[in-house]
Amino acid sequence: MKASKIPTARLEARLPPHIHAMLKRAAEIEGRTLTDFVIAASSEAARRTIETTDIIRLSVDDQRLFAESILNPPEPTAALRRAFEKRRELFGVE
Repeated sequence: MKASKIPTARLEARLPPHIHAMLKRAAEIEGRTLTDFVIAASSEAARRTIETTDIIRLSVDDQRLFAESILNPPEPTAALRRAFEKRRELFGVE
């Protein structure tokens, strides 16, 4: 029976020799292939980069204000009332 292959994509990069040597040395220190090392390191860097844009960090005061707004929301403004009315007209939703 034939083993199923996981699809892959190719990435090529041109590196200065000193960067290539540094990556290769780091991979050897960790007992990995250069490919495995680069995949692990770049994946972690990508995850951290994405996380910093996806997570909203609030100060303690901002957390309190946010919680207070949820627990005791302000009265809807005239513009918000009009928006809800328009939504009802368009979608017939209550």
